[in-house]
Amino acid sequence: MASNNFIDYVKLICRSGKGGAGSRHYFRAKGLPNGGPDGGDGGRGGHIILEGNSQLWTLLHLQYQKHVFAKPGEGGGENMKSGAQGADIVLQVPLGTIAREVESGEQRLEITEHGQRLVLTAGGRGGWGNDHFKSATNQAPDYAQPGEEGIEEQIVLELKLLADVGLVGFPNAGKSTLLSVVSAARPKIADYAFTTLVPNLGVVAYRDYQSFVMADIPGIIEGAAEGKGLGTRFLRHIERNSMLLFMISCDSPDIVAEYQVLLGELEQFNPELLDKTRLLAITKADMMDEELEREMKASLKEANLPPTVFISSVTNKNVQQLKDMIWKALHAQALPSEERPADA
Repeated sequence: MASNNFIDYVKLICRSGKGGAGSRHYFRAKGLPNGGPDGGDGGRGGHIILEGNSQLWTLLHLQYQKHVFAKPGEGGGENMKSGAQGADIVLQVPLGTIAREVESGEQRLEITEHGQRLVLTAGGRGGWGNDHFKSATNQAPDYAQPGEEGIEEQIVLELKLLADVGLVGFPNAGKSTLLSVVSAARPKIADYAFTTLVPNLGVVAYRDYQSFVMADIPGIIEGAAEGKGLGTRFLRHIERNSMLLFMISCDSPDIVAEYQVLLGELEQFNPELLDKTRLLAITKADMMDEELEREMKASLKEANLPPTVFISSVTNKNVQQLKDMIWKALHAQALPSEERPADA
């Protein structure tokens, strides 16, 4: 997913179709010059609809479509003929797309499944023809309803990536390198901070042709919740992840303190993120000898850390063990609480 092609926020002006007017018509035939009302109803105006598409990963295709206008419904006709409905506009969006009202910020709807269709902006109702208004005391009503106006509004579409595992760490913690090793994703990798400027997704192959989806989120720094670095712009993407994999480099001056900083930034952004299952990977372990690794494990043992593994994406050290831990944690979440392993 190229960085210049990843768009996770678009603002649209949506206008649904106006409803067609009802017909004010009377039946006329040879020998029956004064027939009763037979005006048909107007057609509904076109809806604007969002449809989930699992083949899309970004809102790029909507970036320059600033105006979305649906067609109006047609007017009713004689002989009780209803007018045609205005053509709906169906916008294909990736799974995890949320629609919000611009002014209030209120969430309107959310698309989570492939093929799921939800009406974003409803078309105006078609007006009733004069046949609806006949009665015993008014057998020739000379009026019909106009169609309802369409709705015009500003809507924001936001994408929250759907993934099983979200990678959380400081810049240069090795998140992109791990993703490139365990999946076919090819994120940009370089030896400087903020190499990753947009989230990247990768499908990780597991045993017996099974798989899970991993999301690499741009690095967090202390103060991100106040807007430092890249701020919290991309943190919303891990709100939809099933679990979080914290990644800290083994050359960190204080691994426990760094973990607490990351945890604190997530809590400031959304306290509910702390309810997710967490694992910790100490990265770049190829730079350590066995004795240093044993000493570091001993020092971390007393800290209140999640299940921890030392890995190297360069040498593949313990990468399979990490995948096993992730798979176990993901599937432990599906079990009733009394059946879950103590470390899940």
